[in-house]
Order: sequence, then structure tokens, then C-alpha cells
Amino acid sequence: MIANPPRPLPRPRALLLTASLLLTGCGGAAAPDGAGAGADGVPPAPAAVSAAPSAPAPGAAARTVPQRIPGLGPRTWSQVPGDARQAVVVTGRGKNSPLSTVVLYRRTATGWQAGERRPAHNALRGWTDHHMGGDLRSPIGVYTLSDAGGLLPDPGTKLPYDHGRGFRSPGTGFEGESLEGSFDYVVAIDYNRTPGVSPLDWTRPLGAGRGGGIWFHVDHGGPTHGCVSIAERHMRELLRTLDPALHPVVVMGDHASLAR
Repeated sequence: MIANPPRPLPRPRALLLTASLLLTGCGGAAAPDGAGAGADGVPPAPAAVSAAPSAPAPGAAARTVPQRIPGLGPRTWSQVPGDARQAVVVTGRGKNSPLSTVVLYRRTATGWQAGERRPAHNALRGWTDHHMGGDLRSPIGVYTLSDAGGLLPDPGTKLPYDHGRGFRSPGTGFEGESLEGSFDYVVAIDYNRTPGVSPLDWTRPLGAGRGGGIWFHVDHGGPTHGCVSIAERHMRELLRTLDPALHPVVVMGDHASLAR
């Protein structure tokens, strides 16, 4: 995947944005294809630390820093662009599980350095390599990360950031929990969308039937419709760490699929 040059983010009217989210998914009643939820006991998130740890001591780097991201098989690894220097790896617990782990890797001169492991939710029914709108599964694959936004002001990201009321997340999740605040911060995952526009843009290059609006967003305590959700402090950390100059991507899927 090739990163598009930055371009101004449109600001659609909030009413039209809400209507588009109703058609495309996430956040239950009004959301992209990834929020909408229900709780399923995730362990408490660890204290926030830097997602890009300092380099290993000289002489130890070659022994401790992998030249490839662990857990990725040849098919998955072949999809990671050669210019990618940041990779957010989302590893699902199982093909049909809504629980996953997120690790941000940074490629250095010595290899790929891993950040902290973060607990996360994915879609209610797990994962699929042929996502369709409404299937309640997250899409497996490697996708660029080009744009961000949220109901709250920009926390200091280098990504283009669309701040506006269109990121409201009303309603409840799969087990009755509130979705309020789920879209306070989001990062658009470039599945069936046009990079370089607001995460709220509803253009679907693969067609509406293939779903869309797959985001990283704030965790609301349960499974999503297709997105990946992490704790609010980890979303702020992710936004501050992602850098378009490093061509960030997300590698996402259940552990068995990623190992192929």
C-alpha cells in the first residue's frame, strides 16, 4: 500500500455524518464498522509507557532486536510495505474471539523494536479475510494508517486530525454498556476507504457491501462491530507516536492467520 500525499480534511455536516455512520457500522447505533460492543473481561491495561522504547545497549542490539516482526508468517510479512517503519500489530486471541493484543513496533537500523503489549477488543465474532458489512468480524490484513480525528481536540498527533461533533458515539454496546466517548480519539484503518480524507468520509472503493469505517478507537469495555479498541490513554499515546514520515501500517488478524 502506498501512502497518499496529505490533503485537507473535509468537514461534512454532523447530520450527514451521523447518517453515514448509521449505514456503515462502528459504535452500535451510530458508528463506523468497528465500535458497537459488549463486555468480555479484559485484564486491566498496564500503566502507560512509551510505545517506542529506547534502543538496546550497543553490542546487544543484534542479539535482541528481531529483523522481522515476531509472529508474522511469510504471507503476512510479504504484505508489509518495504518503507514501513512503524507497524501496529493487532493479534487476536482466536478466529472467533473478540479479544486481542496490540503492540506498536518501530523499525530501527538494528531491527524491529517492540513497544508495550496493550489489551484490546476487536469484533464480536472475531476475524475474517473477506469482511462484509454487518458480519461482526474484523478484517484480516495489512493496511496503512493515514488519518485521525475525534470528538476531543488533537492530542498532539502528526497525522492529519479532523476534530468535530461528527465523532459522537451514542447508544449502547452488545452487553448494554454505554458507547459514550468511544470516538473521542480515532485512527482510521485504510480498509475500503480513501486515504487522505477524514475518518468520517464514507467513500467505499470496494463497494458499500464490503463494509468500512474500520478504526482504532477508545475502548468501551466490550467487542466492536469491526474496529479495534484500546484504552483512552493508549489511544492518546498511539496518536502522539504515529508519524506519516515513518509510513505506519496496521497488521491485524487472529494469531493463526497472521502466522501464515
